[in-house]
Amino acid sequence: MDKLESATSLDIDSILNQASDDAGGLTDFGELPFKEPLARVLASLEEEAKLNEIGRYIARDRMVTHSRNRLLYTSDRQRHTEISQEKIVKPVFIIGLPRTGTSILHDILGRDASSRVPMTWECMFPSPPPRRNTFTTDPRIAQCQATFPDIEQMIPAFKTMHPMGAELSQECVALMGETMVTPLFHNQFRVPSYQNWVDEDANFADVYAFHHQQLQHFQWQCPGDRWMLKTGAHMWGLEHLLRQYPDARIVFTHRDPVKSMTSYASLTALVRSMGSDEIDREEIAADWIDRLQRVLNHAMDVRDTQITSEAKIYEMYFSDFVDDQFSEVEKIYEALDIEMSGSAADAMRHFIADNPKGKHGEHSYQAADYGINPAAVRDTFSRYIERFGLAPE
Repeated sequence: MDKLESATSLDIDSILNQASDDAGGLTDFGELPFKEPLARVLASLEEEAKLNEIGRYIARDRMVTHSRNRLLYTSDRQRHTEISQEKIVKPVFIIGLPRTGTSILHDILGRDASSRVPMTWECMFPSPPPRRNTFTTDPRIAQCQATFPDIEQMIPAFKTMHPMGAELSQECVALMGETMVTPLFHNQFRVPSYQNWVDEDANFADVYAFHHQQLQHFQWQCPGDRWMLKTGAHMWGLEHLLRQYPDARIVFTHRDPVKSMTSYASLTALVRSMGSDEIDREEIAADWIDRLQRVLNHAMDVRDTQITSEAKIYEMYFSDFVDDQFSEVEKIYEALDIEMSGSAADAMRHFIADNPKGKHGEHSYQAADYGINPAAVRDTFSRYIERFGLAPE
């Protein structure tokens, strides 16, 4: 295999061998399943993703990175057995449809120094486990930051939709990559057969077992008073999240699904354009509308039947959040019984003031550009709209 072919190969053995080399010769991926879901996503990438040469390089790099990180998590846990003794207590999860304010809310809440959020740099380079005394000076911060200019050059509009930075919070859908069970892959690449398996047959109990190990890993030498976590992907396995974290605090975000679906279709089309020359906007919208409607109904079913007495939920409406971000944060703290210090309030207010809407440019999109019929979408999501009283935006 020549150098170019090796750099774009989606062969599982080639990927695992490079991950092992990058991890200093490690070969133990841990007890939980890993290679079977990796094989599934690789097959879908090869057969369905319509990748160009750059896309094959990006896909391989992502799979190698997740595989390398899996080896490192496993090795660190074996060498430092005290990691497994860490207790994860009353973690906060921000959950909701895409494009409902979850990312900016997560970044705001992360300004509270008492809270622990997974930073992008530590998720990209998790080993060795981060330390409190070097958390803001770790050389991995610069290493991570150096990866973003290429993305901005390839798709400059991306930062208007999802700001990037080594010291911004990362969401759990990226951490799920280390299990090879994550809706993130079908956002970045066209892998419908793989996503069908994620939707219908993937074992999310294993995902949350490893997620718990990841939180223990990050918390071991760099704890906070509570975890602040985020991703809409938690809707896929909400029942397993609640079994793993029965005392979870959940912020469930709500928005007119027409806006949510159109914005997410726009984001997906943009992200996929990095690695494919064949982007079908209408296919993307129709595909994700169907999937997200089903997973949202699943999450509502779980809420109706499996919320424990230890858990708490706060409903956050996007329109309220847009009107007054800090007021909504105060309501979240009160509803979830979290004390807000004066310094935390000041830090969050400062972040809000420093990050007004449109700071990185405006993200414009139209439903018609993606073949989206607003009335049909509202009919599809009627159960959700009626339950939470969502008016059209």
